Amino acid sequence: MAKRKIAVIGVGKIAQDQHLPVIDRSEDFELAATVSTRGVGHNGVPVFKTPAELYEALPEVSLVSICTPPGIRHQYVREALEAGKDVMMEKPPTTTISELDDLVAYAGRLGRVLYQTWHSQYNAAVDRTRDILAESGVKSVRIDWRESVRKWHPGQDWVWEPGGFGVCDPGINAMSIFTKVMPFPVFVESSKLTFPANRQTPVDVEIVFKSGQLHKPSLSAGFNWLEESGEIWTIRFETMAGDVLKLENGGRSLRVNDELVLQHGDEEYGLMYERFATLLDRHETDVDAAPLRLMADVFLLGARVNGPAFEW
Repeated sequence: MAKRKIAVIGVGKIAQDQHLPVIDRSEDFELAATVSTRGVGHNGVPVFKTPAELYEALPEVSLVSICTPPGIRHQYVREALEAGKDVMMEKPPTTTISELDDLVAYAGRLGRVLYQTWHSQYNAAVDRTRDILAESGVKSVRIDWRESVRKWHPGQDWVWEPGGFGVCDPGINAMSIFTKVMPFPVFVESSKLTFPANRQTPVDVEIVFKSGQLHKPSLSAGFNWLEESGEIWTIRFETMAGDVLKLENGGRSLRVNDELVLQHGDEEYGLMYERFATLLDRHETDVDAAPLRLMADVFLLGARVNGPAFEW
């Protein structure tokens, strides 16, 4: 079967680090073009400055993977759907829930496939954790998500602008795991957001969650963007049976009572593209809005703290 031709819109760090190499190795997809305002291409494929130029020049390309910052995502996805394209979206999907709801409805009206990706969900260790918690229950959860903005978003000022999410951009990866594995709904009870004096989005966030469970499990999270000692992407669970589970390395390894039971490499984006191929075969849309909704509540309930200025 011939590979499907796909264009990547937005060729920043995540596209260069993950999307393009995965497409190069894919058995399902073949890169047809890129869209980059900076003119960034890949392996000699055509490069366009705007999606409209791509759609006019290569109307036969029916798939796009949109990897732009979320601030322009709604416009670009709507434009792609209107041009008759099936669409894969990087996370976070949009800057607001209303925009995401509109895209789902619009894709449905036009009969197009819309796929919202949450790469951290595509880990066997995450699935194993979900199964254990479903059987053993949850007594407590602590999320610690700490990394360096200078390493992962070097010089990218858009992350500090309204709609850029700040440290909640990586933090939403933790939320995507949290919402997938929990055996009951969770809600934000309170949050504290620390903003650099010269920036518009938070650099540090502390969250307390609540649930409707009678045993009132202890649920909390902390995100920080100034961690220079290395990435800390850990979620610790205590089950009602007394076991301690630790999802580490962003969901790629699982320890139960300090014993490593599952560990694997970086397969997330490859699995996402396999999922996209399956959705295309079935002509189905897959959009999970739960992580974005929970993160929106963090901002709605956030108490603001003013912190030191941030400079690159």
